[in-house]
Amino acid sequence: MKIEIDQHSGFCFGVVYAIEKAEKILSMGKPLYCLGDLVHNNQEMHRLESKGLVTITHDEFKKMKNVTVLIRAHGEPPETYKIAKENNIELIDATCPVVLRLQKRVKEAYNQSDPKQIVIFGKEGHAEVNGLVGQVSGNAIVVNTIDELDKINMKQPVTVFSQTTQSPQKYKLLIDELKKRMEALGTLTLLSYTNSICRQVSSRDKELRVFAASHQVVLFVSGKQSSNGKALYEVCKSVNERSYFISEKTEINAAWFKDAKTVGVCGATSTPMWLMEQIAEYVKKIVK
Repeated sequence: MKIEIDQHSGFCFGVVYAIEKAEKILSMGKPLYCLGDLVHNNQEMHRLESKGLVTITHDEFKKMKNVTVLIRAHGEPPETYKIAKENNIELIDATCPVVLRLQKRVKEAYNQSDPKQIVIFGKEGHAEVNGLVGQVSGNAIVVNTIDELDKINMKQPVTVFSQTTQSPQKYKLLIDELKKRMEALGTLTLLSYTNSICRQVSSRDKELRVFAASHQVVLFVSGKQSSNGKALYEVCKSVNERSYFISEKTEINAAWFKDAKTVGVCGATSTPMWLMEQIAEYVKKIVK
């Protein structure tokens, strides 16, 4: 049996940047807190915690003073920076540059539009989405499905952005439906939208389709709380029915590999390469 690891899978540059910043400070022996999980992968979080990283909630953050806190790649709303200044908290800002640019564009669009109707295509409550909504003081409409388009007043100007890790296909479907509805109302000229999905994420979609189709069995490795992981797994499943979502090797079922000659191991932008390599080695052992 041939087992191949997808070399395009694994951490995106934003996650790599955040982890490198964390490890540099931890190597100095300094206490470091992280506002939320640095990466949506339990195995990688355990590794970082073993080096001294402490994950905190926003409620805990508000009560802290005179400490060092890392802002992860997902970014934060302005309120977080305000609290840090008031409580003498040193912030290590590892916000992904792509997310930072999007935050700026959302804020500019809000300031320039009247009436102000900013729509974010993303997952309600997701860290990145919270940061985007925070740029406009909470005055944004978050939608994740076509059914939720009813939240929008289509007789007024609508400006749409997407969470950077969303599915390009789902975003296109949502925009197409929005165009259709606004055209029927004669308000299509009031619609503006931006393709704000990270190029590294959107290219992964195409690459994964090729990778998943070229193997008889696909193991997609990701943390269960990863939005990007769920979206990319669906891409694999759409081209290969024998695709399985796993977070660790204990979830693997040897029966999956019956009569299989090729197995592909791939993952989300929050999946470490060392974990995919561990999975591949485990499969080699159990299929012998």
